[in-house]
Amino acid sequence: MNSFNDSYDATDVALNKKSELPLVWFLPVIALLVSGWLIYKSHMEKGPVITIAFPTAEGLEVDKTKIRYLDVEVGKVTAISINDDNKTIRVTAQMNSTAAGYLKENTSFWVVRPQVGLGGISGLGTLLSGPYIGMKPGNGRRQEHFTGLTTPPLLKTHVDGKQFILETSNLGSMRPGTPINFHGIIVGEVLSHELSAEANAIRLTVFINSPYDQFVRKNTRFWIDSGVDLSAGADGFKVRTGPLISLLSGGIAFRASAQDKTTDIQPENTLFQLYDTYEQSTQTVYKNTLKYVMYFKGSLRGLTEGAPVQLRGIPIGKVTGINLEVDKKTMEIRVPVIVELEPERIKEVNSQPGVSDEDMMARLIKKGLRAQLQTGSLLTGQLLVDLDFYPDSKIALSDNTTPHPQFPTTASSMDQFTQSANIIMNKVAKLPLDKLTQDIDTTLISLQGTSKAATDMLKSAKGTLGNANHTITSAQQVLNTFEPGSTARYELEQLLRELSQAASSVRQLSDFLEQHPDSLIRGKKEE
Repeated sequence: MNSFNDSYDATDVALNKKSELPLVWFLPVIALLVSGWLIYKSHMEKGPVITIAFPTAEGLEVDKTKIRYLDVEVGKVTAISINDDNKTIRVTAQMNSTAAGYLKENTSFWVVRPQVGLGGISGLGTLLSGPYIGMKPGNGRRQEHFTGLTTPPLLKTHVDGKQFILETSNLGSMRPGTPINFHGIIVGEVLSHELSAEANAIRLTVFINSPYDQFVRKNTRFWIDSGVDLSAGADGFKVRTGPLISLLSGGIAFRASAQDKTTDIQPENTLFQLYDTYEQSTQTVYKNTLKYVMYFKGSLRGLTEGAPVQLRGIPIGKVTGINLEVDKKTMEIRVPVIVELEPERIKEVNSQPGVSDEDMMARLIKKGLRAQLQTGSLLTGQLLVDLDFYPDSKIALSDNTTPHPQFPTTASSMDQFTQSANIIMNKVAKLPLDKLTQDIDTTLISLQGTSKAATDMLKSAKGTLGNANHTITSAQQVLNTFEPGSTARYELEQLLRELSQAASSVRQLSDFLEQHPDSLIRGKKEE
């Protein structure tokens, strides 16, 4: 035991005096570094603080309501207060750094809530998550104070398509959001409307989604589609129906022309005319036109602006104006009718160089071409202007007060019939009807006397016939006293035979007069 202790020397033990840092002290350092990194990252991810003015704070909550762009969160509401005007709400929001480039002068903000409209249902996702603030980036200078929209914008930035301008003189039920359909398919909507610079028309800014925007070409026509189009004109009644949504809220429709090619696709913001009806959009526009003034006699009731001008039933123009004027010197009232003829509708055969449309029309007028009012539809009573040749009609022109050349007219068949009827009635009015009535009364009295005399004669004839029968009977008795074959017997037989024939004739006359007493006045009718 002692040997073991002796062999162990304390001086041989080497002590390590170097201090060691425990690992537990690294944990706070790591936590500090992570916190610093998180703070730095959070600071770097934070964008600017903005304020948005809304009319109400309905559905908005602090630290809960998000700001989204393309369904991606780009900010969060941090405070809600009342503005100094005591009329609007000031929403303070902390934006992400990625949204800093979107905060420009024309950037839009709006509150997304569930909405039900004629165009469909939107915002259903907010039923569970609650309303959120939508954002649409704009251009302009950098800005941090905005005024929120009361309604969501119609055009979203992620939708491909083109904007176009439609010009019309009748706004009707058109409004932002009005659908635009192409062959019954809703392919766009109205964005806004404003007066033109001259304040004589209304311009609608519309958006057509891709790929339907490629059908907006050079000869594309737009028209107001009211759902049900009922029109009455010189051609009668016409009914067209459109989509149900157009029937409820109105709409706009367009169609492409078969003449256009893909090279005729129009660029953005091209101006088109918006027609009031489909019928107007189908009419061909002719640039080469001739204007004339026509003067018709009589009433023009049923003739309206837009009424067709036809040549043998084929339209070659239309009525563009109907005025009423009075000559203060002669106190004559006239109605000048302005028509617009379209010579391009007439196909030329054996055309001659150097002959203008005006010369051609002058030659046709010299040949007997005249204008006449005719009824286009018995149901509507609408009138139209019909052109045809009347070689025997003379050219009778009125004093023209318009800058347009005068087109000769002729009375319509109805006017001619009315004029002839008036002439006949005037002649009848000039007849001495009172004297004729007196003569007729005198004739009737005379006829009554003649009828009475005939009746008396008939009674007398019946009495004579009875006496003749009695005489014949007595003569038969006397005849029996003569010898057969004697001359006296033969002569008496002849006399009795003639008396019997005379009695028979008188009897037939008596029977006929009893059945037809008017034959004494009118005579016997031919069989």
